[in-house]
Amino acid sequence: MEYDLIIIGAGPAGITAGIYAARQKLNTLLITKSFGGQVARKAVAIENYPGFEEISGLELIQRFEKHLRKHKIEIVRDSVTKIEKINKKFLVFIKGKPKFQSKAVIVASGADPRPLELPGEKKFIGKGVSYCTACDAALFKNKTVAVIGGGNAGFEAAIFLAKYAKKIYILESAPQVRATPINQERVKKIKKIKVITNAILKKIKGKEFVDSIVYQNQKTKKIKTLSLEGVFIEIGSQPAVSFVKSLVEFNEKNEIKVNPSTLQTKTPGFFAAGDVSDGKYKQIVIAAGQGAIAILSAYDYLQKLK
Repeated sequence: MEYDLIIIGAGPAGITAGIYAARQKLNTLLITKSFGGQVARKAVAIENYPGFEEISGLELIQRFEKHLRKHKIEIVRDSVTKIEKINKKFLVFIKGKPKFQSKAVIVASGADPRPLELPGEKKFIGKGVSYCTACDAALFKNKTVAVIGGGNAGFEAAIFLAKYAKKIYILESAPQVRATPINQERVKKIKKIKVITNAILKKIKGKEFVDSIVYQNQKTKKIKTLSLEGVFIEIGSQPAVSFVKSLVEFNEKNEIKVNPSTLQTKTPGFFAAGDVSDGKYKQIVIAAGQGAIAILSAYDYLQKLK
């Protein structure tokens, strides 16, 4: 079946694009493995999205999804493996096979958690290593855990974990943490959280489950071991772009280069919005705004095809 538009991803950018596409009466398919993206994994209350003084990431994305489903739009729960363009038509592949066809595409696949690539990390995924505080925090009730990363994501994860864990370490490799002053103040008020700077994680250890981590003090070069049961990795994210490489250009961060006015890539009819694009700032409200820009630009593109 051929569609006017296929949207890939259902975070703030993809869902916003879907809502606008339905209102523009475009024959649209939205493909996503899950709803929410990074927002759904955001455990701490969001306080900077207009209209909500405080709301959790999960609740916000549930409202987004509810709004989307009020409109007539087809949704497929699956993963895209490849996209090709042949004679002004885009072929979208699922499980390696050409499954859907459209005249325009918006990629809003967001970003995946960035791994540490350290010994023990892959071995203990689901056995003490986690990339999703909102998903797994309750599993570490009355346990000792470490959060790797001293930015806002790391501090917010630690604040949320304080509801469950008995002790939380925040490890930051730099001499100073990067979290905003307001998050730093919040952490200071929670006695069970300890911040360790100049800490370069070397290894995650355990038998069946995580039982310790080994890190080096960047300043003194001393090797130290912390006994704990959980490691939450919060060192940023990387764009989910493996299926689009032949159609776009990338910057040094592996983000898709777009025209800042239209969000169109180097390929006519192919747009990118949200954290997958090369926009400087990564915020929920910006991703939603980019979803709107991308669909309005796609609509203009489709009108010109006629």
